[in-house]
Order: sequence, then C-alpha cells, then structure tokens
Amino acid sequence: MGRRRAVRGPGAEGGRTRRPAGRSLEAFAEEVGAALRASVEPEAAEDEGVPGPAQLPCALAMWELGHCDPRRCTGRKLARLGLVRCLRLGHRFGGLVLSPVGSQYVSPADRQLVARSGVAVIDCSWARLDETPFGKMRGSHLRILPHLVAANPVNYGRPCRLSCVEAFAATFCILGFSDLAVILLRKFKWGKGFLDLNRQLLDKYAACSGPEEVLQVEQEFLAHTKEPEEEEEIDPFDVDSGREFANPNRPVSGPRLPRDRADSDTEEESEELGPDPEDGGGSSSSPEETEARVPTEIWKGIKKRQRD
Repeated sequence: MGRRRAVRGPGAEGGRTRRPAGRSLEAFAEEVGAALRASVEPEAAEDEGVPGPAQLPCALAMWELGHCDPRRCTGRKLARLGLVRCLRLGHRFGGLVLSPVGSQYVSPADRQLVARSGVAVIDCSWARLDETPFGKMRGSHLRILPHLVAANPVNYGRPCRLSCVEAFAATFCILGFSDLAVILLRKFKWGKGFLDLNRQLLDKYAACSGPEEVLQVEQEFLAHTKEPEEEEEIDPFDVDSGREFANPNRPVSGPRLPRDRADSDTEEESEELGPDPEDGGGSSSSPEETEARVPTEIWKGIKKRQRD
C-alpha cells in the first residue's frame, strides 16, 4: 500500500479556490480591488453574494515553527482568520518564498510569479535563526526584503525585524499591490503605522524594475541616513568639544570659562565711560564730557546696589 494522501479541507487552503495559471495582471488587479472592497465594506460584499471574509486573489502560506508567543504571532492570527495556510516541514511552495537565506531582493519583476503562485513566509524567531531548519522549507524562488523598519510592538523601530504580516505587506507594496497590504494590516491596530514608517522607501522600491535597482535604492538610502548621524556625534557648538572644533561664538586662544554677568556689566560700563586717563588715554576731559559722565556714574552705583 502506498502512503496515505493528506486530505485538504477548506481550512488548509484558506477557503480559496485555485486560480487559472494564465490570468493577466489586469485580471489579478481587478480581483485585488474586489477583495479590498469586501474587506472595507463587508455588508456590501454580502449583498453582492460574496459570503464570509474577504477572499484574497493569491495564495498566502507559512511554515510555522512555534518560536513565537501565540498571542503575539501575526502569522497565526492570519491563519485563524483563514487568510494564510500553514505548511509542514518538507513541503515545497511554488511561489515566492521570503527566507533569510535568500540572495535576491523582492522586486516588481516578481509580480507575475506572485499573481500566479502566491507568497510564503517562514514564521521563526530572529533570535533562533541558527537552529531553524531552512533546508526543510523548500522553494524555487527564495527572496529577501530590502531595508524596512518594523512597526510591530515587539520590534518597533528596529530595521529588518519584520513580523509575518509586515513581510507579506511589504512584498505586496513593492510589487504594486498595496491594496492587499491594506487588507492584511487592517487586522492589527498598529498595522497602519508600518505603512506610515516606510511610505517613502516602499514607494521607491515599487518604482524599480528589478532587484538590482532595489539594491541601489537601499544603498543610497542607507548612505544618506548615515551622514547626519556622523555629523551629530560631535556638536561644534559644545564648549566641551573645543579641542577638536572651533566655536565661532567664543575665542579659541584658551579654555576660558564663560564670563560672569558682573564682569560683562563692568566692561560695558567701561566702554560707556570712555578711555581711562591712567591707561594713557591722551587728552584731558572737557567740561561737557565731565557733565555727561555724571549720570553714567550714578547708574553704575544703582546697578552695584542691585547686585548687592
């Protein structure tokens, strides 16, 4: 007797029917729009005769290894909602596979592949990559995602530490199917934040034609973001960094401390009083200058009493 063939029910396939392999991208885009309308307006979708949750026009799958907290795992939540089917170790996926061991970036050149065969992710912990059996998760089209920032509560703000739903959403945005990303991210309260954090980069990646251009965009972005960080390491206007940088607002002859307010007042008063005869100022004062000096000396005495 041969091996018993596993029976696949609606839950295994996520409730989706197989799509024709030769459909065009235009037809796929129409199905994406219909899925978005069904997700945003479920009551209107039921009136049109589309029962249940929104049906995605392509297959979504994942290998789930049990590394993550089930309460926080975005992949498991999508599976419970019927949007993603789980694969066993050793099963092959014919579509695009997002894997850390991939060597080629996701790019708009993969649009036809995803429309025909879908996307799969590997649900594993970033801290346990060394013990993850990537060889048992087989696929012919391994891909990696370019630089993006996570918005999930576990790794918020950390680059490249995306959750399963963020990986799916990023792939669809780069391919130009952003409506599919919206459908998935709507299932999470923080989902919109992922698009807000990465809007600029996702638009640039989506404008590329192939993985080489995606790599170039990523390198240019990383080089641009590093430049301000290097400039901010040392503040040229910081008094403590005067050994390396000259402060244009202070003399560089020596490490002089900031002058006290009383000293500055005294210097201002000396400028108003004019040159002192004992310092070799030259000519003697005229009667008019003597009369003009009297109010200044009175004001000087008032300021001294205020300080005391």
